[in-house]
Amino acid sequence: MGIYLDNAATSYPKPNQVAKSIYEFMINNGTSSGRGSYKMAMKSDFLVYETRKLIGELFNFKNPKNVIFTSNITESINLALRGILKEHDHVVTSSLEHNSVWRCLKTLEKEINIKITKVRADEYGYTNPIDVKNSIKENTKLIVFTHASNVLGTIQPIKEIGEIAKENNILFLVDTAQTAGVLDINIKENNIDLLAFTGHKSLFGPMGTGGLIVNCDYDINPLKAGGTGGDSKYEYQPNYYPNKLETGTLNVSGIVGLREAIKFINSENIEKIHKKEKELTSYALKKLKEVKNIKIYGPQNENDIVGVISFNIDNINAEEVAYNLDMRYNIMVRSGLHCSPNAHELIGTKDIGAVRIGIGYFNEFDDIDKLVYALNDIQNS
Repeated sequence: MGIYLDNAATSYPKPNQVAKSIYEFMINNGTSSGRGSYKMAMKSDFLVYETRKLIGELFNFKNPKNVIFTSNITESINLALRGILKEHDHVVTSSLEHNSVWRCLKTLEKEINIKITKVRADEYGYTNPIDVKNSIKENTKLIVFTHASNVLGTIQPIKEIGEIAKENNILFLVDTAQTAGVLDINIKENNIDLLAFTGHKSLFGPMGTGGLIVNCDYDINPLKAGGTGGDSKYEYQPNYYPNKLETGTLNVSGIVGLREAIKFINSENIEKIHKKEKELTSYALKKLKEVKNIKIYGPQNENDIVGVISFNIDNINAEEVAYNLDMRYNIMVRSGLHCSPNAHELIGTKDIGAVRIGIGYFNEFDDIDKLVYALNDIQNS
């Protein structure tokens, strides 16, 4: 299959049991959840509930009904932001946000005149929690932060930010797209009110799965309204979780795959997964310095980042590097702005983009060696 180094976008390969569980469900069941009282539908209900429970436990959260399923983390973030923010509310966010957060905030700024403060990080992506605290205003409703940058990999101080949010009675939303399944995330210890996750990255699940964990009593307005399988005579969206924020037929086959993926993480142990990815990241940071004319962005310490490293080669644009890696060496990486122009603005690459490698659990040290060889060979040809 070649060398896959785009795990920051979506993890590949998946554990075999993930695909197998989806296939077996589609062949042997295939029924909707919450839409029937016959045995097969009840089995679907159980599978969905068990997945909610497993996901909650992964983040030290004990209320499965408040684990809301969505189609991806972008929907989860839109659900939270649009369900909470009202006209003239103020939001504090990072200067590293993915467009899943930033575009939604800017759209709400245009639509309902919310106010946004973007807390500037340094060139390595480090955010000072004091700057977050100093950005709070009387009308601050929400603090929303990525847990780790998808461009620089920098892990953000969410525990300290969560404490600041709690002290000031402000809701705290965390985007765990790059960290769920890699870092041990404790929703209570970090004072996280809303945790958005996606299934298709380091949780090893299928695309089309994600969710929002609601760890607060705030009355979140639904993003959509429609059928939930229950209370059908009631003309409005139910006011209890998960039905309040879920509508329409769930992606049960995807959720079944995500269930098996979480079970795989539990069997491997998240500390073991993080340890391997950190070792690979450390090795990559060391070996990439052997590449001629390379500029590596972000922290040069594996303890401060997840397995995301961005770089450029002098006098060769990022797209050309990525194209050559793919066509000549069968090495798959990402180039461009990575849907995160704010982070690229921070490091001065908004006009040129960068090459990004995303290291995953199934990568090996040899993958890095072949990448380094290819990057040098491209420059020699």
